[in-house]
Amino acid sequence: MDKSVDARLVELESRLAFQEQALAELSDALAVSRRETAQQADMLRRALDEVKQTRGDFFADPTDEPPPPHY
Repeated sequence: MDKSVDARLVELESRLAFQEQALAELSDALAVSRRETAQQADMLRRALDEVKQTRGDFFADPTDEPPPPHY
């Protein structure tokens, strides 16, 4: 009976080690994913700011522009 308990204990320790390794890998993958998501959100914010600025320049109020040189 002592051998069966030892075998079960070894099996449980092996499973625990595997689960700890899998958990660490998942944690690392999640950290990478969060970093990438933050970078993409920052890029999207900058792109939207550029679009807003470009749209603002394109649809500028004509009264804000100086008169043409022939006036």
